[in-house]
Amino acid sequence: MLRTRVIPVLLLQEAGLVKTVKFKNPEYIGDPINAVRIFNEKEVDELIFLDINASKEHRDPPYDLINRLATECFMPLCYGGGIRDIDTIRNILKSGVEKVAINSFALENPEFIQEAASVFGSSTIVVSIDVKKNLLGQYRLHSSTGNMNVKNDVAAFAGQMEALGAGELLLNSVDNDGTMQGYDIKLIKQITSQVNIPVIACGGAGKIGDFVQASHEGGASAVAAGSTFVFHGKHKAVLITYPAQKELRKVGL
Repeated sequence: MLRTRVIPVLLLQEAGLVKTVKFKNPEYIGDPINAVRIFNEKEVDELIFLDINASKEHRDPPYDLINRLATECFMPLCYGGGIRDIDTIRNILKSGVEKVAINSFALENPEFIQEAASVFGSSTIVVSIDVKKNLLGQYRLHSSTGNMNVKNDVAAFAGQMEALGAGELLLNSVDNDGTMQGYDIKLIKQITSQVNIPVIACGGAGKIGDFVQASHEGGASAVAAGSTFVFHGKHKAVLITYPAQKELRKVGL
């Protein structure tokens, strides 16, 4: 049985690292290159960098920064943000990045996932799915670009992305983002029961027990978090950290 990957998700804004709560109020937390160097020392399984403004601003990814991150990074690296065509993916991969995460454009143009997977292989293509509850508590796809003409059935969309060739799904709960109160296990179960490709659970982790629950109960193939890896203590002092590998093995991760 494959072990569960534990993955820091780091948000980029204007070449700096930020952290949000429920996708709002990004707080500057430091330099991304420095964070990569610390995570190298801590033998992190994988890193995901997401540029939170590239798609909203309709601009290209920050290629120079991506190249610097990939050069420093000793572990597999995934980048997302501003990806709208094949050439953009090609340029990102040339920097040494192993995978790309596609979010907004997958909602707007699902067939692009099929095209990207056919060119670069499914293992390279991660579809990032942001989910937010409506006033009735129903799960709905969330688009950071403000596009409201997107499908509402989250599980059906996940299945469609798998059918079109996505190799992995990054499932993020907007409502739990940055709260450190635990994952939305119901949401994770809903998606992992729908697809056969790996699902990375994200949004809400505050302790190792949350990772265990998302993996063992939710069925996630990997668990991801932001706040728990960059904040320490009740006052949320910035401190880049990561559990020791032996600590993760002890709890079955």
